[in-house]
Amino acid sequence: MPSHYFDEAPSGEMKTKDIKVSLYGREVIVTTSGAIFSPDHVDTGTKILLEHIDQAPAGGDILDIGCGWGPIALALAMHSPKATVWAIDVNARARELTELNAKKLGITNVKVCHPDDVPSNIEFTGIWSNPPIRVGKEVLHEIMTTWLPRLESGADAYLVVQKNLGADSLQRWIAATIDGIEIERVDTAKAFRVLRATKA
Repeated sequence: MPSHYFDEAPSGEMKTKDIKVSLYGREVIVTTSGAIFSPDHVDTGTKILLEHIDQAPAGGDILDIGCGWGPIALALAMHSPKATVWAIDVNARARELTELNAKKLGITNVKVCHPDDVPSNIEFTGIWSNPPIRVGKEVLHEIMTTWLPRLESGADAYLVVQKNLGADSLQRWIAATIDGIEIERVDTAKAFRVLRATKA
């Protein structure tokens, strides 16, 4: 069975490779590997999401759900050096690579951990995510109901979702299901929607 990016412990040896990417206007070399999300480049959805990075808060605790090798967390940490960026992923290999890339780039304000290890008393000044749509609706909905209510009052979550993978139905579901969260579409580009969910 091949490993998926949402597996907790990908099978097979971790063969790393270095790729050149642009993050928050910096050309950098990062390390990636197979069995994680988008190991060859910054994927289109993430690029579109990061076009809105100027909306990220300057401080507090910011969350990246499903960090992969770290593009969103690293860009957020560069944009907001006074914030603590929590990079979470169930995939152990993804966490290892995000940690490695932060170290490599001299970024000290990223905390990488399993979702279960985020302290339960933290409220987030922002959430940024290219959520793992392919985990299936049930798990995706559980991710949303777990994390969106943990926004500080008035804080925003920015989510990027492919239109043909259910962006509009996810928007409707969040609006109808999660109390105290208002959600709107703020961008459409290359078949992706950027959604902003605000804690009322």
